[in-house]
Amino acid sequence: MKLAFSTLGVPGLPVPEVLALATAHGYHGVELRAHPEEPVHPDLTPAERAEAAALFRGAGVEVLGLAGYARVAAPGEDAPVLAEIRDLLRLAHDLGAPFVRVFPGADPDRPREESDAVAARRLGTAAEDAAALGVRILLETHDSHRTGADAIRILGPVGHRQVGALWDVMQTWLGGEQPSDSYAALAPHLGYVQVKDIASAEDTTPVPLGTGVLPLTECVDVLSRRGWDGWLCWEYEKRWYEAAEPLPGLLDAGREHLVRLLGEAA
Repeated sequence: MKLAFSTLGVPGLPVPEVLALATAHGYHGVELRAHPEEPVHPDLTPAERAEAAALFRGAGVEVLGLAGYARVAAPGEDAPVLAEIRDLLRLAHDLGAPFVRVFPGADPDRPREESDAVAARRLGTAAEDAAALGVRILLETHDSHRTGADAIRILGPVGHRQVGALWDVMQTWLGGEQPSDSYAALAPHLGYVQVKDIASAEDTTPVPLGTGVLPLTECVDVLSRRGWDGWLCWEYEKRWYEAAEPLPGLLDAGREHLVRLLGEAA
């Protein structure tokens, strides 16, 4: 498996400095948070996109994906959601990124079946754009659909190879789902896996990998036993927890922990 980290852990850090961290600490790729407060976002000009792509190529680091914020199950008209996804897809294509992350974001007060159908319809429509651009849309296990069992209610009806799943191991754990069950549900659709660690179910402050409560050993073990060889991406949520320890000083130990888990699982 290849290792990456998310720029959510280094808010606002310029691309050259992000790449310096990746190369210095042995990470193969980077997940870019695609938000206006970050250096890389959908409003970049063609020249800025080309410059960013060239920096990644020059460093030998892959753009794993763009972490967008489109909410495919949210109430409202389809057009704004589809426009947001298409903007992300075009940016991913220009950067050479294979994946774009979207959230479910359903309204808990609306019928579950209605929200699932809305999300499946939007993803099915966006899948055609994704196919044309050679990018895959990944629905993250998050918010209203935090488990694999939840996500599959949307992904199953879509049934398109350009639409898949992003497994956030914290969310499925908080949803009470065992790693083996999460994998079983998501495996036919799995794009990559976000790993992290937290203090407790009540305190989701990010902590160094292996020092919290999340079942990372079990997650890596089930992936290895099933022969999955995709990406593990460390999403350290520094942006939302300013008091958390800075990510750069943790990157070496985090990589070593994941490599050790992979070795033990093998």
